[in-house]
Amino acid sequence: MDASTQATPVVVTTSPGGKFIPLALVAGLFFILGFVTWLNGSLMPYLEEVLTLTPVHASLILFAFYVSSTLVAIPSVSLIARVGYKNSMALGLVGMALAALTFIPAAMAHSFELFLLAQFLMGASLTLLQTAVNPYVVKIGPEESAAVRISVMGMLNKGAGIVAPMMFTALILSGMSHAGSTPTEEERKAMAGSLILPYLGMALCILAVALIVKLSSLPELNLESEDAGEVRDSGFHFKESLAHPNLVLGVFALIFYVGVEVIAADTIGSYGRSIGYENYTSLTSFTMTFMLIGYGLGISLIPRFISQANALLVSAVLGCLLSLAIVFGDNQSTALADVLLVPFGLPALPNTLVFIAMMGLANAIVWPAVWPMALSGLGRLTGTGSALLVMAIAGGGILPVLLNTLASHEEVGRQSAYIIALPAYLFILFYAAKGHKIKRWKK
Repeated sequence: MDASTQATPVVVTTSPGGKFIPLALVAGLFFILGFVTWLNGSLMPYLEEVLTLTPVHASLILFAFYVSSTLVAIPSVSLIARVGYKNSMALGLVGMALAALTFIPAAMAHSFELFLLAQFLMGASLTLLQTAVNPYVVKIGPEESAAVRISVMGMLNKGAGIVAPMMFTALILSGMSHAGSTPTEEERKAMAGSLILPYLGMALCILAVALIVKLSSLPELNLESEDAGEVRDSGFHFKESLAHPNLVLGVFALIFYVGVEVIAADTIGSYGRSIGYENYTSLTSFTMTFMLIGYGLGISLIPRFISQANALLVSAVLGCLLSLAIVFGDNQSTALADVLLVPFGLPALPNTLVFIAMMGLANAIVWPAVWPMALSGLGRLTGTGSALLVMAIAGGGILPVLLNTLASHEEVGRQSAYIIALPAYLFILFYAAKGHKIKRWKK
């Protein structure tokens, strides 16, 4: 997930020319957010093998991570109001470090339940960090160039998604000799143990960043009302927000979007493993690469050559086509990779894996496009709308579980189960074409 835009006007108390360090620090935080998030694409198939999990049980690893956003988003808003944005970012980082440390007893005990707890704690802490850091992207710098900053932060987020699987493969899979065969119980224990040092290192690095944030001169954000004469109102107006169809439909669009984004990035490894692709933990990097290409196209083309709404429309259509291509694709042919990947020195992936990776291209600009459409016209309800949109991240836990539940039926199978992405993209298509324009419910 990328930089979400809480559009409540904000005054940043910083001197002219003093925005480089805050932006650099925020950029670093978005890299961390991306690294931790997209590490799941390698972790899920790895734990599926280490703990001999069924695909449905393995998808609970994603569910525990993403569902925490629904439970923590609103409390995060309250905490930020109490202790401030900078302190909340530091607390989010400390929570992420503690979650990383929880992976150590989980690995030592070979415990699926402890891994789920670690994932939930990581997702909850990440939600607090994301809720606190997102407004800086919009408010540090001119508002008219906010979309560019959102896209740049998104590129850092997805760039981390390329690095994380590579580091996971290098640090954790190095020395494993069972590739291509079923590991023994001893090898599974060794595989679990190989997680300990990397996660200890991650915890220490994140704690160091938390200290840097706490001691930094990062400016605080001072929230003000949209109308200078209006009394500041920071309440959570849930029922009132439901009167805005563009927000409600936007929440559902993001639920579906985050679901297909996680399917593209975090199930590609499990699917690659199921069809015998040996280096399955690195596959998330391909999805993230296509997402980076999508961000680059978005920055170059929007709004100069194509409107934001039309770009969202094109993305949804592409997602629909790719969903069908995966279901009917060839697991043996590498014709697509021979054209798109091999000339650049990349491996010859089966067509189906390339189609899954290309979903990253379809997904790239959905998040930054939906946010402004969903928050349009909300006024003092913007804070509530933002919290609801953050809660939509739970879709990343729901759709993969549904996909793997569908895949567990013998008459369907893993490949055909990807048809579940089609209705998700169709809803995003509806939102792009009509849903975001609806300002009042019909009586």
